Amino acid sequence: MQMINWYKFAAPAAFYPLAGRMIPWFWCLAALSGIAGLWLGLCVAPIDFQQGEGYRIIFVHVGASWMAMFIYLVMAFWAAIGLAFNTRLSGMMIRALAPTGACFAFLSLWTGAFWGKPMWGAWWVWDARLTSTLILFFLYIAFISLTHAIDDTRRADKAGAVLVLASVINIPIIYFSVNWWNSLHQGASVSLTKSPSMAAIMLWGMLLCAFAMWMYSIAIALIRVRGIILERERNAEWVRALLAKEASGKEDKAQC
Repeated sequence: MQMINWYKFAAPAAFYPLAGRMIPWFWCLAALSGIAGLWLGLCVAPIDFQQGEGYRIIFVHVGASWMAMFIYLVMAFWAAIGLAFNTRLSGMMIRALAPTGACFAFLSLWTGAFWGKPMWGAWWVWDARLTSTLILFFLYIAFISLTHAIDDTRRADKAGAVLVLASVINIPIIYFSVNWWNSLHQGASVSLTKSPSMAAIMLWGMLLCAFAMWMYSIAIALIRVRGIILERERNAEWVRALLAKEASGKEDKAQC
């Protein structure tokens, strides 16, 4: 059986149709897992004996926090690929991922504040985990601002890649901050080396919500990168042929 040549999808012309075929699947997975996770978390999971109903914010907060960190790691991966192999798609992927990562970082901070007010008695404290997450949000904003401030897209992609690689060290700082410093923030409820410290039904609800955010992130990034590809490759022959085909299809539908 012939092996698939995955390297060919580094070309925008080959990646564009592949992304279009994958988007509906990721939307479907995001919707199904999100509905299931929220149903388990909000309707089935019992009330926590310490935090009461307020703990249910974890079904959004934890997934948002994980995705804010994970997306930055994925951006760093694409940045390394782009600088090493000078692939055009790498810069497009980083730009497509950044707004979603910024939204999740913002959501993590705000849901954390809503949880912190009744539990800690304050909307915000200069805790190590909170402060490093705030820095992550500013890094997303800095990347978006930097890449939009440079007119030349290739130079902007390289500058953005350098920024991401130089600042990715903030991710392990966020993750290990509760262990390295005195922190009000509670430790991880889920660990690869320890049993989960929550009821199974709560854990499944949280994991399904996090999976839904993951699927959503992929779907929205693919939609965004397709738009970036069309914008950057608008003078390419394959884009002109694609737009002409779409225009012809619209005319045929109008006539029908």
